[in-house]
Amino acid sequence: MMYSRKITVTDVHLMNQNDNRKSAIDIFYSALKAVDPYESVKGHTDKVRSLYRSGNFSRLIVIAIGKAAYPMVNALEDDLIDIIDAGIVITKYGHVEGQAPRVRGQGSKIKIREAGHPLPDDNGVKGTEEIIKLLRDADEHTLVVCLISGGGSALLVSPYEGITLKEKQDITLLLLNAGADINDLNCVRKHISKVKGGRLAEIAYPARMISLILSDVIGDRLDVIASGPTSPDSTTYDDALSILRKYKLLDKTPHGVLDVLNKGADGLVPDTPKEGNVIFRRIDNIIIGSNRMALDAAREKAEELGFHAEIISAGLAGEAREIGKWLADKVRSNSSSSSSRSNRPKCFISGGETTVTVKGNGLGGRNMELALAFAMEIEGIAGITLLSAGTDGTDGPTDAAGAIVDGETISRAKAAGLDPEAYLANNDSYTFFKKTDNLFIPGPTGTNVMDMQIVVAE
Repeated sequence: MMYSRKITVTDVHLMNQNDNRKSAIDIFYSALKAVDPYESVKGHTDKVRSLYRSGNFSRLIVIAIGKAAYPMVNALEDDLIDIIDAGIVITKYGHVEGQAPRVRGQGSKIKIREAGHPLPDDNGVKGTEEIIKLLRDADEHTLVVCLISGGGSALLVSPYEGITLKEKQDITLLLLNAGADINDLNCVRKHISKVKGGRLAEIAYPARMISLILSDVIGDRLDVIASGPTSPDSTTYDDALSILRKYKLLDKTPHGVLDVLNKGADGLVPDTPKEGNVIFRRIDNIIIGSNRMALDAAREKAEELGFHAEIISAGLAGEAREIGKWLADKVRSNSSSSSSRSNRPKCFISGGETTVTVKGNGLGGRNMELALAFAMEIEGIAGITLLSAGTDGTDGPTDAAGAIVDGETISRAKAAGLDPEAYLANNDSYTFFKKTDNLFIPGPTGTNVMDMQIVVAE
């Protein structure tokens, strides 16, 4: 005789909880598919070929930088390998197929380089030197295709004369730990670099250039994505110095960095090229993928799964833990106000890029910190599940993209003797979620369009 156990209310809740987690993950992956870098570039290869032919160019050079550089260049090679003369890719360690740098295909003329992110390293410097050399040989008969994605600011690295790589690493870390957002961080980066803020375009001129860009910044600002290597820069040396004052970092800024910024502010060092500069007349900058595209796809998938789906923000920014609290309040109020409109389960979707002011010595990232703060706010509330993750598959200096939490996460942690507030205060969200088995670890996704938060509510 087969034994069968009676299904209890607790069993039903656990089944719903697991279903919620699965739904959130399914929605996340559907969003990634909509901003697949390979397919996004594929949609523009015919335009590149047409431009090459109509312009009677004699050479086609490919430059690819960022976390999505490898799949982007693969798409270009698959369609245009017959006309590509040379190229260089710089991407983050572990973001190349097979987890090892290699030249793709027997007929490839493109070199693959892996380098450090979020802190630049010597491999990034060497790869950038190769790019500079390749572009300096370009002329008006050369077509340059730039494939740009998030992470390019750290990977494309060539410190301005008088600044060492160590000094650039130090100022980057100081700004990151101070909670600087991407706009402020990249303003400083542009003014201590020989290739950012339109200076890569300056090196390539008079070559014709087309940049296909996967956006990882709120508002898709061309001058901010990867620090705008092929775009006019609206910021100045004075702006960069003001940012250092804003975060009280002037006294900590490395000597070489401060010297270049002060000379620039005094007019002794040329500023980054601005709107109207002749070099930008031969450049097309095209956004081919963005966080908004991912959010729209997530909403479509959620509706397909039977949810009443809403995008509640496409521009989350600010301190991660504060945004986590705000999001929990928003979900609770929206769940209540939405109930009269639909009896379906709810899905609330948001995207953007928060920051973390590091005060402790723990391990974590902005998505995990947001998720921990969110979990603390919804403690004891059944039926709410949040997935907060980086679309690139990483969150901070960890192997996780983020975390998945629900109304029982904190109570289970406390029952196991963990103190959530202490972990949050120490910026140690990764360790907390590792102990509670709430980490989300998809591995490198091949794309990068900022972060996403997906909340499903029964």
